[in-house]
Amino acid sequence: MLAALSHPRLADCRRLFLRNYEVHINIGVHDFEKRGEQRVVINVDLYVPLAESTPQEDKLREVVDYDFMRATVAERVGRGHIHLQETLCDDLAGALLAHPQVRAVRVSTEKPDVYPDCDAVGVEVFCIKED
Repeated sequence: MLAALSHPRLADCRRLFLRNYEVHINIGVHDFEKRGEQRVVINVDLYVPLAESTPQEDKLREVVDYDFMRATVAERVGRGHIHLQETLCDDLAGALLAHPQVRAVRVSTEKPDVYPDCDAVGVEVFCIKED
């Protein structure tokens, strides 16, 4: 989703990312998927205006902490069974976008163990806050 980087509302932003965060969760609509956990790989990009994320004192309080991304994912996946990757992506995007400093978010999820003849199946969503 490199096209997002050229969006005019993101020209003054810094991109923070959480790459290939692997979780084991109960996800899926099929009976066999409801019996156990599956491996899911989650990627997050946050777009934060430079004016709100350029530290003057080199202090963590001046930026969006990476722990926010991991904690948001952990909270959502900890709530129990999720039927669809689309639901997981949308829930994560909404929660991440609710942070006051975040202007835009990209979230992708991948289930790498679904089919033996491909790397993964997944979903990606990109959202920008309204002015």
